[in-house]
Amino acid sequence: MKQTLDPKLLQAFVLLVETGSVSETARRVGRTQPAVTLQIQRLEAAAGTKLFSTIGRRFVLTSEGELLLGYARSILQLQNEVHVRLAAPKLTGQVILGVPDLYAAALLPNILSSFIAAYPNVEVNLQSSLSSPLVARVMQNEIDLALVTGMRAFPKGQIVAEEPLVWVTSDMNSSFNFDPLPLAMLPVGNVFRDIALDALQAIGRKWKIQLISEGMAGLQAAVMSGTVVSVIAKSALVPGMRVLGKAESFPSLANVQLVLYQASAKSNPAADALADVIRSHLASSGAMTRNEKTQAGSGSF
Repeated sequence: MKQTLDPKLLQAFVLLVETGSVSETARRVGRTQPAVTLQIQRLEAAAGTKLFSTIGRRFVLTSEGELLLGYARSILQLQNEVHVRLAAPKLTGQVILGVPDLYAAALLPNILSSFIAAYPNVEVNLQSSLSSPLVARVMQNEIDLALVTGMRAFPKGQIVAEEPLVWVTSDMNSSFNFDPLPLAMLPVGNVFRDIALDALQAIGRKWKIQLISEGMAGLQAAVMSGTVVSVIAKSALVPGMRVLGKAESFPSLANVQLVLYQASAKSNPAADALADVIRSHLASSGAMTRNEKTQAGSGSF
């Protein structure tokens, strides 16, 4: 008799592939590293095949692991949708969600579409600001949820995805050849800005700040003006922007983490439901970067 694939084992498997780390997977599922290792072993036994092979100290997906990964995500997505549909008629109330407009236009449409369709009696209050004040407001229980860019100074939250950063300019200009390089940047202290300037400094490229904007609309307007180069999340690309890379002598940029924070002062089932939809959407979103075809981290299982 064939063994069933336990959703908890599938969840550990998907998280391990996405995080590339046994320790981070253990943190997210609230278990020890040996327990996660055992879950992967149990899943391989149930599947009747090896899901990872070893290259040096890295674990990479086998072809069977690649196959299972797609099915695992679909199974977990369907499981979440079942819970959503069963709970939908009963849920009412309000949820306050904070998201920087750096991500709002790219990420929220599908998230809101799924959530509002499932929970038509819940009122969603969207608030847009930079990541730092949004995290502070969650910690003060002024808003229910915040989906923000992770920064070292922030308290620990739940990492729900990674997002690539890209250099952009207008596709109708050559300002990227100017010396010093004219930049449109977010304010001091923003991780996008820090990553970009550190990368330029590392290659000895001169630059000057031409424009500062707290929001994506300002950065997009500056880029479209044809006078500056900027750094944005890849998901925020729009027609008329040109991505700059090695061919134009621009350095690669580190990914940023998208982190979900939730207020803890009082129970809010509507906020719990929206958090679930956010996690589910980002887990299945092709716009988010994962290590699904590379390594699954080091460690042993």
